Amino acid sequence: MTETAVPATPSTETALQFFANRLAYPLDTFQITACERLEEGRSVLVAAPTGSGKTTIAEFAVYLSRRERDARIFYTAPIKALSNQKFRELCDEYGEDEVGLLTGDLNIRGDAPIVVMTTEVLRNMIYAESSALTDLAFVVLDEVHFLGDRFRGAVWEEIILHLPRHVRLVALSATVSNAEEFGDWMHAVRGDTDVILSEHRPVPLYQHVLTPKELLPLYVGRDGELAARGKLNPELRMLEGGRGSGRGGRDGRERSRGRAPQRRTRRVSRADIVRALDETELLPAIVFVFSRNGCDQAVRQCLFEGITLTSREEREEIRRIARAEVRDMSEEERRVLGVREWLAGLERGVAAHHAGLLPAFKAVVERLFQRRLLKIVFATETLALGINMPARAVAIERLDKFNGEQRVPLTSGEYTQLTGRAGRRGIDVEGHAVVVWSDGVDLEELAHLAGARSFPVNSSFRPTPNMAVNLLQRMDEEHVRETLELSFAQFQADRAVVDQARELRAEQESLAGYDAAASRAQGSDQRRWEDRARKLRRKIERGRRQIASRTGTIARTFDRVVEMLVELGYLERVSGEPQVTIWGELLRRIYGERDLLVAECLREDAFRGLDAPALAAICCLLTYEPRRDDEGSPRLPGGAAFIAAHDRVLETWVRLDDLSERQRLPRSEMPHAGLAATMHAWASGQPIERVLEESGLGAGDFVRWTKQTIDLLDQVYQACEAGARLGVEADRLDTLAQLARSAKRSVRRGIVEASSTS
Repeated sequence: MTETAVPATPSTETALQFFANRLAYPLDTFQITACERLEEGRSVLVAAPTGSGKTTIAEFAVYLSRRERDARIFYTAPIKALSNQKFRELCDEYGEDEVGLLTGDLNIRGDAPIVVMTTEVLRNMIYAESSALTDLAFVVLDEVHFLGDRFRGAVWEEIILHLPRHVRLVALSATVSNAEEFGDWMHAVRGDTDVILSEHRPVPLYQHVLTPKELLPLYVGRDGELAARGKLNPELRMLEGGRGSGRGGRDGRERSRGRAPQRRTRRVSRADIVRALDETELLPAIVFVFSRNGCDQAVRQCLFEGITLTSREEREEIRRIARAEVRDMSEEERRVLGVREWLAGLERGVAAHHAGLLPAFKAVVERLFQRRLLKIVFATETLALGINMPARAVAIERLDKFNGEQRVPLTSGEYTQLTGRAGRRGIDVEGHAVVVWSDGVDLEELAHLAGARSFPVNSSFRPTPNMAVNLLQRMDEEHVRETLELSFAQFQADRAVVDQARELRAEQESLAGYDAAASRAQGSDQRRWEDRARKLRRKIERGRRQIASRTGTIARTFDRVVEMLVELGYLERVSGEPQVTIWGELLRRIYGERDLLVAECLREDAFRGLDAPALAAICCLLTYEPRRDDEGSPRLPGGAAFIAAHDRVLETWVRLDDLSERQRLPRSEMPHAGLAATMHAWASGQPIERVLEESGLGAGDFVRWTKQTIDLLDQVYQACEAGARLGVEADRLDTLAQLARSAKRSVRRGIVEASSTS
């Protein structure tokens, strides 16, 4: 491990005093409190608004680990883009030799004292019992409210439950309404955890409504002027009262009386939004449009209407930065990626930001916005996930969005996350949230969204096959059940069970001590220890029965997963205790929604006869999720070998789905081959322009699914390699491992490889 060149804290100062004296700004009360708790050796859960300075607390933890303890710290983030951004920031602060990055597709200085990683990487390290956890002092869990995400939230819970107890947590959250409950759970399972709450925004946020005629405040004070809080603006009330409802209300009554219905309010165009924000001096701003296509169209509309927000000097600097990013692209690549239009928008201070963009393009947009060269970014809600792009104003085009099935209203939590970007600490004295008026806006509902500055975090934790074999590899069945009783899901269902399960775990440790003492003692001393152990056993059994008689929902789900894995041969019962089999060792290395399906395909040789491009296509099939339920029938790559493998995968899925239903476990979505032909073409060496044109995909979507494919190919390689080492069908699994490695190389090229650091 490299030694830092920065001197240790002088003995006359506390670590916090020395750290604070190096900052260019004074610490707020909640920051001081959180840092003091860390210096006292405790963990913290910090819940505070976006832009309030939570990251400073994480930086103090980095300082403690390096300057005082000289131990390691892991900084986790929910998405790779955030990890990459934090990696660059920490490199600038501490030097490249001190900072590493692990994101699944990148491994840069993984043994560094400070390592930035995605949460999944840390979870996998815990299950692998990595030696890197030995000298780990702190883990920062940024955006920990992601624990409530129904797809990935369980990973945060697994980390908090299974991370070694000596590691202190710095959990950073948005303002959630049940932070105390969340913190109580962390204290129950890890001990010595303090909850630090702050609802104060260092930069006050003002709410507005942009009407077709003018920008109006949502709230006004007694003098009728803009206010952060107050009464609803009477002018907006008049606008609301004067519109036609269009849903059989006033319009319907007017029609029944033979009168013409009132005209609907003129829609505010996206170019009008930009002009209004520019005229009211609210730039730079982010305009949230809940559609990738809508974001791109907004940029085109601004270009068509001749909007220019930059000076000549700014345009020259933008041109220099952006052209450096596309310098090595061929003319065909530039054409298919829309580089000319992208550059034209950037030079005028306007850009889009969404998951369909090439990661490198998004990184340029973020960099230019941070440097205040870009003035307007049209973005989907993914930009609200913690990317450091604070703006003076945030505009929201509409208060509902399409969730994949239907249009649903924004929740207070979503509104809080979006508007939290407004107001740059140290730059702006105030932030501004702007809602664009339409006939669908309900002022009372808007006031509720604007006033409810927090949202609850609810657990999405559930045992999975991969989780089961990993836990059973480390502890016996009863200990696993008791550990799962400590989950936040169980805590929310019945807080008493968590406290009782923790007591039970402590009593078991005491029982082991009694038994050890009895084995060493003799005579009356031995009988006394044996008597104590007997009484404690009875107490433990009573406690177990009490826990079993309560909710026990998580543990019962675990039991059903275990029975399914025993039936399939990934576990076997030895003297009644489930043991991980050789095939279970393969399953331990397969993560994701389809962990068991992938493992079964490996065991049954479902991928036989495939070459490297076809294996890449099959792995794409096993990771891809269509964006629309009505996506049409997929086009399969040519060749009988792929079609046969595809049919075997679906037959295996049907069998496992039926088994899940029989065990009363959640069923899974059928694998979809929507991108299989695209991945096969790319892995076969087709140029990016042809792949994108034939698939109709955006470059960002293509890169994202390719990275998912690479991740699964890597898991297949590691699982098969482990199986071959253990002697199970060694020749077949070793051949498949090498094929997976070859397939990974065939897809990790061109813009995919270049995007790994973006």
